[in-house]
Formats: sequence, C-alpha cells, structure tokens
Amino acid sequence: MDLYELGAAAAANAIAEGRISSEELVASCLARIRIEEPRVQAWTFLDPDYALQQARAADEWKREGKTLGALHGVPVGIKDIIDTQDMPTENGTVLHAGRTPSEDASVVRMLRAAGAVIMGKTVTTELATYAPGKTRNPHNAEHTPGGSSSGSAAAVAAHMVPLALGTQTNGSIIRPAAYCGVIGFKPSFGLIPRHGVLKQSRSLDQLGVFARSVEDAALLAAQIIGYDERDPDTRPRAKPPLRDIAAQEPPVAPHFAFVKTPLWNKADPESHEAFAELVAHLGEQVEEFRFPPAFKEAWKWHQTIMEADIALNYEQEYAQGKDKLSESLRGQIERGRKLRAVDYNKALDEIPALNAVLQELFEQRFEAFLTPATTGTAPRGLESTGSPVFCTFWTLCGMPAITLPLMRGANGLPLGVQLVGPRGGDARLLRTARWLIEQVQAG
Repeated sequence: MDLYELGAAAAANAIAEGRISSEELVASCLARIRIEEPRVQAWTFLDPDYALQQARAADEWKREGKTLGALHGVPVGIKDIIDTQDMPTENGTVLHAGRTPSEDASVVRMLRAAGAVIMGKTVTTELATYAPGKTRNPHNAEHTPGGSSSGSAAAVAAHMVPLALGTQTNGSIIRPAAYCGVIGFKPSFGLIPRHGVLKQSRSLDQLGVFARSVEDAALLAAQIIGYDERDPDTRPRAKPPLRDIAAQEPPVAPHFAFVKTPLWNKADPESHEAFAELVAHLGEQVEEFRFPPAFKEAWKWHQTIMEADIALNYEQEYAQGKDKLSESLRGQIERGRKLRAVDYNKALDEIPALNAVLQELFEQRFEAFLTPATTGTAPRGLESTGSPVFCTFWTLCGMPAITLPLMRGANGLPLGVQLVGPRGGDARLLRTARWLIEQVQAG
C-alpha cells in the first residue's frame, strides 16, 4: 500500500509507533497530488516545500520525545475561507486576491496543537456560495464535485490528503462529500468555533470535516470542537467523546425514520429506486416518517435568513466590486437587501420550534433520520455545483448530519446516504453511521 492510501487514524498510529515518518507520509501525498491535481484541481494554494518543512518539524518533535497530539504529522487540507496566517486565504473571489490573515482561525490553531501538518488551501466556490471554482469530480472530471467545499471533498476522494475541513451554510459539506464519494460530517451548530472563518450567516454557518471513514471523521472533528469566546454561539462544555462512542456497538439495533421531505420529487428516479432498496434491506429497522405540514415552510425560512445575512456580510464586496461578483451572488445580495426585518426575525424564531418537535421524535421513536444527501449523483457539467435541497432543513435546524458513500448510480458515480441526529447527539450519530455501513457491506 502506498502511504497516501492510509487513513488518518492509521497514519497517526504509524507515525506515533515509528513505523513511518511524517515526512514520508507528506511526500507520498505530494506525489499523489502531482499526479491527480492537473485533472482534479482541488488546491488553490499549495507549497510542497513548506508542507515538507512542517512534516520534518513534526518528526523532530517526536525524536525529542515530546508529547504527540492525536493528528501528529498527519496532513490536512483547509478550505480557503478558513484563515491561515502562513498561507493566503482568498475566499474564492478576486476581490480578496493576495489576502494573508494576521492570525490562524481557531480551528487551524487547534489542528496545529494536535500536531497536524497544514497541507494547503483547498478550492472554495465564490465566497462559499454557488458560483463554481475550478475543481472537478475525481470520479469523472466532466461532472461537478459539488460545493462550496469543492476542493476539500475532491482532495480527500482523490487520496491527496486523508482529511480536510469544510463549511456548510446550506449543503456545502454534505453535498460535495456525497458527489465525491467520501464521508462528510457536519457536527451540531455551536460545537466548532468559527472565529477566523468567512462569515456568511451567523445563524447558519457551521464547520465540518471530510474523511474516508467514520473513524477518521470522528478523529478530526474531535480536535476542533471547543469553546471560543470570539464565537458567541459556542459555550463551555465537556468535549463529546466522539471517537470512543463511534467505535462502540449500539446497545440495540438503531431504528431509523426514512424522511423523504416535501421535496422528494426533486430527487431523480434512480435515487427513488436506490432508497427503496435500502429501506427494504433495513426491514423493521426503518419506517417512513412524513414531515408535519408546517415544516414545508422551512426551506423559505432558510432562504430568508441566508440571503438577508449574505446582503449584510458581503455589503462591502457588493459596494466596491459588484461587477466582479457572479450573477448568482449579486442576485442573492439584491434579494437579501429587499427583505423585511419582520420576516427575517420570524424565520429565526422558527428554529427552536422545529428542534423541539424533532427532539421529541428522537427521544420517543428514532435513533436517526435517513434521507438523501442530494437529488442524485453529481450532475454533468461544471457550470453548477448541484442542488442543496436535501441539506437545507437540517442545516437550518443546526442538527448533526453525515453522508455515507453507500450506493452508486448507473453511471458509476457515488450516491450518498444522509443520516441526521438530534442537536448534541453527534457521537451517537457517528456510532449509528458506522453500524449502518457495516450492515450494508454485510449484504
């Protein structure tokens, strides 16, 4: 096995035990990037010499007998809306070209403390919205990788790095992970601090991770969960034991709610058939659940919040460089500028009510909601990043979500299965996800 094929946990263990060095691992990943990057184009900034310099420093740290972090010597890709003080952070727009922040984002600082090698910056769509970047789907370069965390998903899928960070305000982790056939995990709102991350919507912005296994997703997420006084939506709390619980067997077989959502007609016929087969395979472990009629408005509430916040937070970009923005982003900003404050505040007020109803369902009936991650496999063409409609509701509610590469379309491209848990139920969701993978693989 080439070292670039190692998962993060396996690589960290091999480095800690002295079976491989960080320099060897990073060099193998860089060799893989040299082969795959011309086709996939996942990176917006990569300095191979600097990556190797970090790896050598990690190896020297180990030789000196110092305490090793959980990700010691393991390379991680960072979405290019997450600040890095030693690399540019350009947010996917020419308006921020050459921008190098004065300090690391909180999550980057936490990764460095865990010993990770910050490999480089991965491509994002324009200001983390809908206008695509240069990245292509590793499974078929004529298809979109999804967005906005395009480069992070593609880099992990193409085995350029074992781990990467992304963000989600609508479907920007789950969708590209599903299209690229990797694990995408978005923890509960407020678990991961957002200081130093491009602000699109305080009420909706959430960070998450890309990996090739549930174990690795738990490992990475565990390093970046924590309180930061500069993010008012985090709070002091004990860290959830993601890795330990994810590795456990559930005390009883999980019971799933199959949720089509009111937008089931948006999913293509192939997805309908694939999910029917999955539900049949799970048998008594799953039952269909229909949203209450009032939930149908949730997609509109999300749009109201997101577009109003985009209009506020990208006001400077619009004022100074309107002609440099994509048509889609200008449209979002202009719609957001016209929204009424009463509608915006009403939409925000609906979030706790939605979560109260859902929390009761989790407590009484279900371990997780099972639902599509996307409308189908990655669409052909690079003009769009695909539809986020099967992510919108869960992002609005701030619930933990994970997509699993359990199925494939007739075209051979991945078709993701999304699991959603209650807010705060992140560790149990990971455990349930690992259980489901094992059940499907067992046939």
